[in-house]
Amino acid sequence: MSGRDGVIRAARADDAEILEAIEASADSLLIETLGAWDWPPAGDGVSRLVDPGFVLLIEEDSTHSPVGFVHVLDADGYAHLEQLSVVPTAGRQGHGRALVLAALSEAQGRGYSRVTLRTYAEIPWNAPFYASCGFVESLPESAFHRSLVESEASLGLERYGRRVQMTVDLDAAPGLSGNR
Repeated sequence: MSGRDGVIRAARADDAEILEAIEASADSLLIETLGAWDWPPAGDGVSRLVDPGFVLLIEEDSTHSPVGFVHVLDADGYAHLEQLSVVPTAGRQGHGRALVLAALSEAQGRGYSRVTLRTYAEIPWNAPFYASCGFVESLPESAFHRSLVESEASLGLERYGRRVQMTVDLDAAPGLSGNR
């Protein structure tokens, strides 16, 4: 799969360390923006790769260096975009959008009709970005989604801003082939 100035592929077992490094790098921008000096550490790359669902990685065309990834969980039959990370030096070049569109396409190909996520409402590269990809604010309807809200509360994430759930209907998502 090709994204804008990048090649998107399924992450492999030997990508675990780079997934952690990409997320830690991307988190540094969020930590600085929020002043969240006690932000939880990046997720474990091995765990991401063995969780039900999929991880896609984007490599820059010119260097073949991984610069971002998207992790979509299959949780209780729901496709949930758990993490999108792009290293800040590769930001604002379309890699995040390419990864989201690839993840939506992959989820659609796996038979999902919707994809959900949880994010900050006011951070420009969070909810406003996802809205530009077709996501809309939604309510946590399932036990899985309510457990995410509880987990965020236990971590105190609301102290950094309003958290929202967003959902995209894959039959209506912009940029996906196979839409009716």
